[in-house]
Amino acid sequence: MDRDERAIGAVVGAAVGDALGAPFEFGPAGCYTARFPDGRGEMHPGGGWDLGEATDDTQMALLTARSLLDRGGLDLADVFARFQRWAAAEPKDIGLQIEAVLGSGLPWNRAADAHFAANARAAGNGALMRAAPPAVYFARQGTAATMDAARRLAALTHGDPAAWEGSALFHELLRVALDGGDPLAAVPDALAAVHPDHHERWAVVLAPDWHPAAATEFNGAVWPCLGSALWALRTTNCFADALGAAIDLGGDTDTVAAVTGGLAGAVHGAASIPDRWTRPLHIPLPGFGDTVLRADDLTLLAEQLLRTPS
Repeated sequence: MDRDERAIGAVVGAAVGDALGAPFEFGPAGCYTARFPDGRGEMHPGGGWDLGEATDDTQMALLTARSLLDRGGLDLADVFARFQRWAAAEPKDIGLQIEAVLGSGLPWNRAADAHFAANARAAGNGALMRAAPPAVYFARQGTAATMDAARRLAALTHGDPAAWEGSALFHELLRVALDGGDPLAAVPDALAAVHPDHHERWAVVLAPDWHPAAATEFNGAVWPCLGSALWALRTTNCFADALGAAIDLGGDTDTVAAVTGGLAGAVHGAASIPDRWTRPLHIPLPGFGDTVLRADDLTLLAEQLLRTPS
């Protein structure tokens, strides 16, 4: 399997996971199995989402990707401005924390810090959910560069460094997968690059014997979200089963499945993603005219992210 196949798998896989998981959001554990007892999940409408429609997770991911390509690299002010334009267009869904940060009226380099200072809680998974495209873009620069970029992108909306480290870990594990390595085996080395203040807590949820039932927070928090994605990857053998396991956890199903889809897509490749999921996939971008992206557009985007000099 070549690098293109893995990169396309990551970008398309994250979007597919988002759209597949969206109708189950905030549902109970076992929701996926209850609807699809034969294990053959189908895209379906629900929870305010049309058939195959991806959510804010993928919308923000694609806005980040377009900024990287249009600006020729990391322009944090530009990414933030695109997020603000999108938020002002009243998307169907937007996280409360992200909405507060983007609507605060503060500049890009102060808004998230101010929110964290006022609320003392900002370790949601809203930065992790959008990390697959930039992880593909920065992977060729190596561990230090991709983890640094992840932290800086996360810090646009999340003032808690725990969220930065979660995005950094995802970037590094995806980098390993794009190189054809095993992201599960790479966890110890990735943890070694985590800030010492956050190492212990991340080591717990990424341990081989950790189970989502042991989570001490709702999986809308960054720790159990990434931990659950790795658990789903570890306990299954194919892309479809990994997504089914992630969604069956209940809770924040779109984001857990998006994070799982990014990693599983890179590990198993684009060809492993069922056509019945990619065919109806579509991503509207509020604030950007009538733009609606589909799986073919994401394939092209992944190839551009992989090849554009950074």
